[in-house]
Amino acid sequence: MSDKILTENIHIKYSEMDLDKKLKPFSLLNYLQDIASASADGLGFGYTFVRSNNLMWVLLKYRIEFEEYPSDIFDIKMTTEPRGYNRLFAYRNFEIFANEKSIGKASSIWALVNMTTKEVAPVENYIQSPYMPKFQKNETDLNFGKVPAMTKIDLEKDFEVRYNDVDVNLHANNGNYIVWAFEPLSFDFKTKHSLKTIDMVFKKEIKFGETLVSKIQFEDEATTIHYLKNKQTNEDLCMIYCKWV
Repeated sequence: MSDKILTENIHIKYSEMDLDKKLKPFSLLNYLQDIASASADGLGFGYTFVRSNNLMWVLLKYRIEFEEYPSDIFDIKMTTEPRGYNRLFAYRNFEIFANEKSIGKASSIWALVNMTTKEVAPVENYIQSPYMPKFQKNETDLNFGKVPAMTKIDLEKDFEVRYNDVDVNLHANNGNYIVWAFEPLSFDFKTKHSLKTIDMVFKKEIKFGETLVSKIQFEDEATTIHYLKNKQTNEDLCMIYCKWV
C-alpha cells in the first residue's frame, strides 16, 4: 500500500450508534474528518503547518456511496489518501471496510482559506509535497453530484448553534450540519431507512449563538433534499442530497 495512504482501525462505540445500531451520520463525518486531519498532519500539511501560515483547511464537498451502510458492525477499517490539487482546491478519497469487505467510499474537495481575510489561498502556493501532486482524475474518484434546488418545503426546524457545536476553527463543526439537516425527518423514516448516497456542499460557516433553519423536500419517498440556511441572513450554509434504502 502506498505510503501516502493512511489506514485506521475503528471500534464503533454504542454512543456512536442509533437505536437500531446503525452508525450515526454525525459519527461517520467525524471519522472522515479525523482521519483526514491525521493524514494531513502525518504528511506535513495538516493543522500545525497551515496554522503557521495563518490558514485553515475548509471542507467544500463530499460524495459518499455505500454498498452497505454500517449497521450492527462494531469494527471497521478506514483508509484515506490525498488525491492532489488543482490551483485552488485539494482532493481526498476515503474507503470503509468491514470484515475486509469494502462497504463504502467517499471523495472530498477542500480549500485553504486565509484566517484573516477569509479568502481562498491557492494550494500550489503553500503545499509543495510529493504527497500532494497535481490532481488527475482516475477510477477511484467518485463523481460529485449536484444538489437540486428546492421547489417546496415539506419539513423545517430552527436550531441555535451551541458552544459544543464549535470546533478549533471557531465555527460549527461540519458533522453538526448533517445532524441539523436530518433532525426534521420523522422517527419512523429514520428507523426504516439507511443512507445509500450523500452529496454535501458546504457554503458558509456559522458561529456560536447564531440561528439556522433546516429545510427538507422529499423528491420521492427515498430521496431527500436538505438546505441549511442562516436564519438572520438567509444565506445557504449547506446543501445535501440523499438517496435512502
